[in-house]
Order: sequence, then C-alpha cells, then structure tokens
Amino acid sequence: MKLIFAIVNNDDSHSVSTALTQNGFQATKLASTGGFLMSGNTTFLLCADESRVDDIIKVIKEYSNKRKQFVPNAASLGGGGEGGGSSYNSFPVEVSVGGATIFVTNIERFDKV
Repeated sequence: MKLIFAIVNNDDSHSVSTALTQNGFQATKLASTGGFLMSGNTTFLLCADESRVDDIIKVIKEYSNKRKQFVPNAASLGGGGEGGGSSYNSFPVEVSVGGATIFVTNIERFDKV
C-alpha cells in the first residue's frame, strides 16, 4: 500500500477532486498554504495499491495546470533621505504557479473503521 500526498493549487482543486472521484479514487482533502507565495492550496491524501499509483498521478497531472501569474515584489530603492528611512516600491514579478507536488510513501498499516 502507498500513501500519496498531492499538493494542488486551489484553482485546480475542484477539477482534480472531481476527476479522482470519477476515476474511482477516494481522497481526503486538507486546506493548506504555500510558503513562497502564501497562497491557498489543497493537499489530497490518497491510499492505494502500488499498481494504482501511476493512474492516480496521471489524473492529478492532467487536471493540475501550470500557469504564469504576476505577484507584487517589494524592492528597496535605498533612498535614505532625512531620518535615514528607506523607500519601498512594489512592482509585479511573473512566477509559475499551479501544477502539483506529489509525494508517495509506504504504508505499514491502513485501517478504515
């Protein structure tokens, strides 16, 4: 048995969840937050026989889309005027978001009660 952790952008969460269900996979969904962009994610937990892991990953990949997004980036312009303060200017930076981060681990025991 394997435990799959799939971290998916919230924008793709519903379509991934629907596709997993339509393909006969049961998943537990947890709300999570990414550390870099501090944006919302959904972490899916799935337990499956080793023979089904590739099928699950295929579904997740198909419905987890990578895309470009502009996010604000504060950069110091080092203006040290009176009082030695610095001024900050925010300008957008393009980053890649979406897709999925997937971990697969072994399970020693699985009970569903």
